Amino acid sequence: MDALLALRPWEAPEVTSWGRLPMNAVDRRSGALSLDGDWRFQLLPAPDAPVGAAWSSAYVPGAWTLQDTDDLPQYTNVRMPFPDVPPGSPAANPTGVYEREVDVPAGWAGRRIVLQVGAAESVLLVHVDGQPVGISKDSHLAAEFDLTRALRPGRRATVRLTVVKWSDASHIEDQDQWWHGGVTRSVLLYATDPLHLADVTVRAGYDGELCIDCHVRDARGTLPDGWYVSADLEGRLLAQDTEFDRLNAEDDRVSDFLGEARIRTTVPDVRTWTAETPELYGLTVRLHRPDGTVADTSQHRIGFRDVEIVGRDLLVNGERVYIRGVNRHDFHPLTGRTVSYDDMRADLVLLKRFGFNAIRTSHYPGDPALYDLADELGFYVVDEADVESHDHAHEIADDPRHLNAFVDRVSRMVLRDRNHPSIIIWSLGNESDYGANHDAAAGWLRRHDPTRPIQYEGAAKLDWAATDDASDIACPMYAPIEDCVAHALSGRQTRPLIQCEYSHAMGNSNGTLADHWAAIESTPGLQGGFIWEFWDHGILQRVSDGRPAGRAGAGLYDNGVTAPGHRWAYGGDFGETIHDGAFVADGVVFPDRTPKPAMFEHREIAAPVRIECFKHEGIVLGNHQHFRGLDWLAGAWELVLADGTRLTAPADLPDLCPGQTAAVPLPFAVPRDGGEAWLTLRVTVAEDQPWAPRGTEVCVPQVRLRGPAVVADLPVEGRVEVDGEGLLVHPLLTAAPTLSLWRAPTDNDELGGMALRWRTWGLDALVRKVVSVRQDGGRVTVDAEYAGTVGVVRHRQVFTAVEGGVRVDEEAELPQEFDDVARVGSVFETVAGLDRLEWFGQGPWESYPDRRAGAPVGHHSLPVDALFTPYLRPQESGGRHGVRRFTLSAPDATGLAVELDEPRQVSVTRHRAEDLTAAAHHDELVPRSGCVVHIDAAHRGLGTASCGPDTFPEYRVQAGVHRWSWTLRIP
Repeated sequence: MDALLALRPWEAPEVTSWGRLPMNAVDRRSGALSLDGDWRFQLLPAPDAPVGAAWSSAYVPGAWTLQDTDDLPQYTNVRMPFPDVPPGSPAANPTGVYEREVDVPAGWAGRRIVLQVGAAESVLLVHVDGQPVGISKDSHLAAEFDLTRALRPGRRATVRLTVVKWSDASHIEDQDQWWHGGVTRSVLLYATDPLHLADVTVRAGYDGELCIDCHVRDARGTLPDGWYVSADLEGRLLAQDTEFDRLNAEDDRVSDFLGEARIRTTVPDVRTWTAETPELYGLTVRLHRPDGTVADTSQHRIGFRDVEIVGRDLLVNGERVYIRGVNRHDFHPLTGRTVSYDDMRADLVLLKRFGFNAIRTSHYPGDPALYDLADELGFYVVDEADVESHDHAHEIADDPRHLNAFVDRVSRMVLRDRNHPSIIIWSLGNESDYGANHDAAAGWLRRHDPTRPIQYEGAAKLDWAATDDASDIACPMYAPIEDCVAHALSGRQTRPLIQCEYSHAMGNSNGTLADHWAAIESTPGLQGGFIWEFWDHGILQRVSDGRPAGRAGAGLYDNGVTAPGHRWAYGGDFGETIHDGAFVADGVVFPDRTPKPAMFEHREIAAPVRIECFKHEGIVLGNHQHFRGLDWLAGAWELVLADGTRLTAPADLPDLCPGQTAAVPLPFAVPRDGGEAWLTLRVTVAEDQPWAPRGTEVCVPQVRLRGPAVVADLPVEGRVEVDGEGLLVHPLLTAAPTLSLWRAPTDNDELGGMALRWRTWGLDALVRKVVSVRQDGGRVTVDAEYAGTVGVVRHRQVFTAVEGGVRVDEEAELPQEFDDVARVGSVFETVAGLDRLEWFGQGPWESYPDRRAGAPVGHHSLPVDALFTPYLRPQESGGRHGVRRFTLSAPDATGLAVELDEPRQVSVTRHRAEDLTAAAHHDELVPRSGCVVHIDAAHRGLGTASCGPDTFPEYRVQAGVHRWSWTLRIP
């Protein structure tokens, strides 16, 4: 039997690797021979099944689960996709065998040759020409193998990579994402001189102190005399060191000797690195032969910065910073966990444009290019080890059989990534309880890298104020903000409080985000957190056969919407019986990276410049950055009046240091007439940035200068027509206005239990009964009752003829049984052809009572079809908060106009609430030809109850009497 298969590594937790080289921070991507592309491929039913003669092909890097195999993606959140307990794995265990020929360059003769496999899920076995080379576990870090003895330069060799999908390692990679199998990052072959840089460690402080530690090995044995190391920074020679400490570094894998060299210097007038000012220096480390020629080189982009914890504050370069973070998985709707450099850059550019300054690599280390980009673009990174044992957390945390895996995964992450200035915190993993295995990993980490703090939610959750666990930061998940504030004010706080996950973004969500940040910014001891999460993990699926579209699906989606015949798949859509449904669709962007409306909310909350207040005929502006002035920004003033008047003027932003404020004069004399007046500062990028071209909008702070004028609709002679049921008859309405208490449940409503309660009350099927209809000249009063299963709502509508239309005064009395409903308001439907909505209110994007900070008041106009937000599971969406008036018009400008008594929640879409409720995917929806219009006197906030706190009490719709008025006209 094959020597590697004989070890049965898929069921041996003690075996983390065999024949694998130690991890290091020397980047070998440049100059390497890429082995990416099509490989011969077989999918076996089990790792010990024989390899047959029939081969197909598979693209590397890529998951076979997305390449037309019979092994399809499966999504679970907590539970494992198979019943075997740790360290077991199922007998039916898909195993991919990849094979290709490699022509080894003749110029590599006499050199050391190394194979690097960027990532493989979950056990990798390597053979060359049928001979065993090595084994690796850890699905998200590269494995390297010395092939010098297995390859002959100038000759062709066959490389085989066998990837076993399920193993003991799967139990500690249970990470709330799709399960895949395959080689998911690039495969390289590179060569070095036998004498080579085995590792390089760089420490660069914000005071300019630079320390470079080099490890040197010689694959032939003892290090000869006369070799030396040099380094230059931005082309300037720093130093050279000819003293090597010779250490015997023999172990069971290598027989080299180890040389160590250190270079120390201080860089004067250093430009420091922060997320706001990501200043990088090019560092080149060279290993020289005695004659001065270069044997090996290591290139780095380094940043000078310090990170420390002082008391309960996390400091970067001595300054307390807010962490405006997001959790980011590797994801692409066509290729799964295989993400290109361009896609990673697009991820980070988008986040930067929407005010994010931090990333948590949930729940495993990212591709090396991700950290290069974070260094360049400016992000604080929590680098997280590939450890999550959610389903069996308690058993595994103290199980010594998994001790090696915990320490191995944490240490290899640190050894690879430690030279990146963007990484300010190490994470021991996620949702794996807390035990001796964590303490062991933390002990190694503290010894190896004392320059960065450690976080681990599983340790800190036991006592936020503890000082003797494995976490330097209290990093809870989804903690109510009132609990966070209470802890910060308790006098017991001993360490920073930064939530590792908060504001769960599943569906129409992220309610109270602005309230959270108001509390964070006003409470010493609170420093922010990481929204869960960046992506909706919808895989593009062909509806015809239910299979992933794969790479052939390129171009079949746009603006969050798939092409006909396709849809975004979530758990259960590939026929799997064990799954967790749409819980995988919980990001602030759609699967194609289109921002959801919540992104605009975050952008405004994170605004670098804000309007603090309006007083004494002036505006007070504030710089809310930590390290940067406002000189990189440009501004323009915009004054909008209710009557449609719009004035603009350039804005000269004041010279403000971080944290400073200054008063600037009003840019306009506000006209006496025109009604309600709003002043907006449109802030853009003044000059091109690495993440945004000149003119990119950064934020739109706004202040109201004058409230609305009170205008009364006076009754006129006329007649209001109602039918026998007391329903309004109007030529542009196909369904008369009736009472609505129901919304298509959001994911928060469903998982938070509200939707079940509303259904139990019968709010989705209220029965209307007319009590009386009274006509009095140009006024009609209709009293009706709407019966649920446990209560009756009394509803009155008074229709009054007014100039050009009809005013509707409404009153609804909700019984105590109906405390905390979805909405109270009117719903009606229009004739077809009214395809454009224009409104004065908040917009242009979707907003709700507890998620409205990012939607400025103004005059907005959009096609009706563009108002709907296509959350992966259809649900309530498309609402606009604070609407004062709106018109629905046809291309010939005919239509209807509605004026509201006060700013209200309004939605206009092509779907009834019951249409959305009945659909599981958007391909099941059939848009109606007319418009479905909701005008709400009160609308429940969104909250985050799918995983976290519900909306605040002030955003819930209480029992009792609700009144609202609106006027319907034909312009």
